[in-house]
Amino acid sequence: MRRRVPLALLVLPVLVASAGCDRGAATPPAAQTDAPVVVAAPPTSTPSPSPAPAAAVDADPDPAPAVPAKPAVVAPDGTPALPCNQKSPADMACIDGGPFLRGADDGPENARPQSTVWVQTFYMDLREVTYAEYEACEKEKRCNDARPRYTDYDHPNMPMTGVSWFDAVKYCEAHGKRLPSEAQWEKAARGTEGALYPWGNDPISCERAIYRDASGRGCGLKKQFSKPETGRPWDVGSRPAGVYGLFDMVGNSWEWVDDWYSKSYAHCGAACEGVDPRGPCGGEPTCASTRNKIVRGGSWYWEDEKATGVYRRAHVPSNDPFHHFGFRCAATIEQAAALAPK
Repeated sequence: MRRRVPLALLVLPVLVASAGCDRGAATPPAAQTDAPVVVAAPPTSTPSPSPAPAAAVDADPDPAPAVPAKPAVVAPDGTPALPCNQKSPADMACIDGGPFLRGADDGPENARPQSTVWVQTFYMDLREVTYAEYEACEKEKRCNDARPRYTDYDHPNMPMTGVSWFDAVKYCEAHGKRLPSEAQWEKAARGTEGALYPWGNDPISCERAIYRDASGRGCGLKKQFSKPETGRPWDVGSRPAGVYGLFDMVGNSWEWVDDWYSKSYAHCGAACEGVDPRGPCGGEPTCASTRNKIVRGGSWYWEDEKATGVYRRAHVPSNDPFHHFGFRCAATIEQAAALAPK
């Protein structure tokens, strides 16, 4: 007598085989496992509830680790560094807020000691203010009368020279900016790690900056007319940009900064330390402890020891007796936002 096989046992292998062969279905088959297949006995009464669906399986067995958020830069007094604006003013660079190494223990006496100083985010002109730019401000009667004191120093794209500290302040204010503090200037010239120059610590050369080398003042560029041996500045931006994309932060023209002068950072004390230091008297209009302001960066006229990111030179703000000083402007985050294209 032939034994009758239940229908469920006949159908199940067909379904299993069919599912394994259907590779063109829109929905992919469930993930296979190594566990043995158990065939249940056919139901004899009310069917049991269907089992709960298996949990979804991540298609990527080795997902990339999550990138941690960049920690906020916070000053010792709890001040957070502000982000650069989404839009920047033309011809200015944003200098990220945070700490940097200022001064040099083996540098000039007035640049000692080296220490960590913190400045808030700010903007800096890419280039020194030119003769043509200053002359245009004069014609608009927004700037003081000032002129280079030597012939052949009035090329349109040469740095404006011969200005007083007061002339520089008024120009920057007329353009919605301000003179950089000495700490801002030094960070913009050196970066954060205490490099001696805008390009790092490689020796200075006339391929990198305009100064007095063996070929003469101005890297051998003669001044026309009288006293050609005194040389002259070059057009701004004639050498490669340094850190932050700024040009001529050393050499070409001395640059006024906002602070009153102190004979060293050690002598200056707390006024030259901490967050956004402003130097003696905190940037007030007058200062009982000194009569001098500061110029930085060296120039075409002087030798290499002055064309560094640490050298500090004192001079009276009236620029009398006269010297060939120039400048560039800086801006706060708020000033830069007002100057940025809309």
